Amino acid sequence: MACKNPKCLGNYDFDQIAYFAKKRFVEGVNTVTLLEQAGSEREKEEIALVCLLDVEDDKIRDLQLCCRHSQACEVIDCRDRLKKMIEEELAQQASA
Repeated sequence: MACKNPKCLGNYDFDQIAYFAKKRFVEGVNTVTLLEQAGSEREKEEIALVCLLDVEDDKIRDLQLCCRHSQACEVIDCRDRLKKMIEEELAQQASA
């Protein structure tokens, strides 16, 4: 499912980013391995976006994005959605 927000991170596919976020933070696959397994430049970009989850929110707010939607990007909204998804996945694993 493509992101419905045209102001979001260059309009990447949120589900694809979520897939890589789960691989990284739920399954524990390190970033270098994910990048080595990427099948395209687009996947590498999506993995790079996942890596931004490790950056503090106040630093992200100051980030100057170089995409066509950078003037109105709502990057914090997507980060919050991804973080919540990861927390829920980890909670499910802990209770299983």
